[in-house]
Amino acid sequence: MTAAEREARGPIDALIAAEGLPASYRATIEAHWRPLAHAIAARATGLPLIVGVSGSQGSGKSTLCRMLEALLAEDHGLRVATLSLDDLYLTRAARAELAASVHPLFATRGVPGTHDVALGLSLLDAVRAGQAGLVFPRFDKAADDRAPEAEWQTLTAPVDVLLFEGWCMGARPQTAADLAIPLNRLEAEEDAGGIWRAHVNAALAGPYRALFDAPDLMVMLAAPGFEAVLGWRQLQEAKLRARSGGGMSDAELARFVMHYERITRHLLADLPGRADVLIALGEDHAVTAARHRADQTISTPQPRPS
Repeated sequence: MTAAEREARGPIDALIAAEGLPASYRATIEAHWRPLAHAIAARATGLPLIVGVSGSQGSGKSTLCRMLEALLAEDHGLRVATLSLDDLYLTRAARAELAASVHPLFATRGVPGTHDVALGLSLLDAVRAGQAGLVFPRFDKAADDRAPEAEWQTLTAPVDVLLFEGWCMGARPQTAADLAIPLNRLEAEEDAGGIWRAHVNAALAGPYRALFDAPDLMVMLAAPGFEAVLGWRQLQEAKLRARSGGGMSDAELARFVMHYERITRHLLADLPGRADVLIALGEDHAVTAARHRADQTISTPQPRPS
């Protein structure tokens, strides 16, 4: 397929427009996402392939997954779906019970311990079994609760590739020594005894281990540092306030992001050496490098039939 033929295809252009991305984003698609889709397709033989996509808040996981869905379908004829870890959040009532019985910080969604891991594992097992008619839950962040089942996504056919994305995908537990010292004001003032972070860590060592070990291939979108993550979230929230008049203030957002700081920093230090594909990002979200774990650069796809 020639460059002119690719340019003429509508779905990618429509997706770029729907995501509010500049026309220049096509260069990122051709340089990085199309080769990544090719590498995934090469692995998608036999049983359904589960691809983990890990990246901090604001790193662009959802956009990447939408691009990969389109590219894998158009270029390789594969049936692809995306499951977000966010959609596995416990209901608001269940988190309230957890907050009352374990620690008040569990009222806030996000960290390990606030997801329905059993549901996630059952869905992954069903995907691997090639089941049709699977129903993926949806979480309504505006309501801070699981969406009504009428709004859940139904997969009419088995999928060849499942993209399983989440901000803490692939996280491993820390040592007791790592947990002992509070990392930020939230931990120091609201978890002085370390109960919350110890419970989160135990979840990573226990139920989440099988969930995060499930992917056959792990892709990481690596932020240049936690400071960039905070900046990305501030930008997202500013856009939300401008669009809807709602959203968190800068002070509220700073506290909210502190819930995720420990695991985000740990992932940035630990996961790059374990990820099958590492996509390094600059502060402007531009891809600075995309490499296989064995340092093989993903830059150019092999020829495909036109």
